[in-house]
Amino acid sequence: MQPPRYPRDMTGHGPTPPDPAWPGGARVAVQFVINYEEGGENNILHGDPASEAFLSDIAGAQPWPGQRHWNMESIYEYGARAGFWRLHRLFTDADIPVTVYGVATALARSPLQVEAMQTADWEIASHGLKWVEHRDMPEAEERAAIAEAIRLHAEVTGSRPRGWYTGRCSTNTLRLVAEEGGFDYVSDAYDDDLPYWRVIGGRDQLVIPYTLEANDMRFATAPGYVTGAQFFTYLRDAFDVLRAEGHAGRPAMMTVGLHCRLAGRPGKLSGVQRFIEHIRQFDDVWCPRRIDIARHWIRHHPPPSRAERPSTMDRDTFVARFGGVFEHSPWVAERAFELELGPAHDNAAGLHNALARAFRAATRDERGSVLRAHPDLAGKLASARRLTADSTSEQASAGLDALTDAESARFTELNTAYTARHGFPFIIAVRDHDKAGILAAFERRLANDTETEFAEACTQVERIARLRLEEMP
Repeated sequence: MQPPRYPRDMTGHGPTPPDPAWPGGARVAVQFVINYEEGGENNILHGDPASEAFLSDIAGAQPWPGQRHWNMESIYEYGARAGFWRLHRLFTDADIPVTVYGVATALARSPLQVEAMQTADWEIASHGLKWVEHRDMPEAEERAAIAEAIRLHAEVTGSRPRGWYTGRCSTNTLRLVAEEGGFDYVSDAYDDDLPYWRVIGGRDQLVIPYTLEANDMRFATAPGYVTGAQFFTYLRDAFDVLRAEGHAGRPAMMTVGLHCRLAGRPGKLSGVQRFIEHIRQFDDVWCPRRIDIARHWIRHHPPPSRAERPSTMDRDTFVARFGGVFEHSPWVAERAFELELGPAHDNAAGLHNALARAFRAATRDERGSVLRAHPDLAGKLASARRLTADSTSEQASAGLDALTDAESARFTELNTAYTARHGFPFIIAVRDHDKAGILAAFERRLANDTETEFAEACTQVERIARLRLEEMP
């Protein structure tokens, strides 16, 4: 039986994210999204059980079951009738292309707006079939809704969408969209400042994370923005930090999320206007559509090799692969396999943590057996060429395979004295030291009490294991 496996990835790109190599040497990519949801929201006219209550200027709005909510409808209509055109003028005048997250049924009810999006060469990505909650939607129903969204989108715009963002998604959404197989990217994630690849349903799916904080939705939520100036200040501060990080060698991506019925209002729009003026002062900024980011990432950062990952291995494969990391002690790998492994353990640091946990949780006698399994440094096993391949390579790295007669005699003397005093061989991560440093540590540690040396030897065993993992292909 497979032990528990943790599906969430808490590591991502880690401490050294890849250089995205943005076009023109840009230090930050700033991408604007306009969510087009007006006409696709909850409404009994659309066959929904109640009116909409989400993301409007009506504080604390609640659904009205079985009734139309005239004020809510009117607010959404403002987004289509006025807000969209105000945003359209802003971005076309600034010559900044945007990505539209278009709800398919909303697009079908707004042919003039769709024509304007296409004339401006904006990307129209899919925002689902309807702007409704998906969290309790049965999987089969959601899969059918995705298929219908793609069909209707293609019918309305002339081509299928290449990007997807549901927003009000379920735990199944990302998998179902990836399994559909036709999307260059999916954005139902908020977990990074850069795109990344996920293996879903046997295929590599690019994920371009979206944002809920550099987003005008904060005008309709608490805590949130009240004035356009507050929105501008947040956007400016986020941009300035990311640009500085870019110049420090960590270029990233910033997404700004907008809604026609929110940012399309004059007072709110002013914050977006000021932000555009701010970023246009710099020549190291790239303002693409999301599809442009996807194509760039696919070209410059294709999916990584699909080498078998520790968290997905079966027991026999895992133990065969990592059973020798702790010298002649496969039980360490066997116990590590039983832990809650996940994507965070599919690298040297994560896997070492799992193996070290199994070692640390063992009894003192069990840990002592690992210590005693290690060979003497430059001892009889080395002379007889009976070391493991790892130990042979490690000792050779410090020149312990080419000792003078005097050095060999000294190591033999120290090995004998150390083992007699402590009951286990002297252990040190030789790749961290040269021959002189090893001898100095040997002579210094010989006088320690056994408990101190036991703890130090265990620390060195863990360090050796980490170095071995890092050298594995």
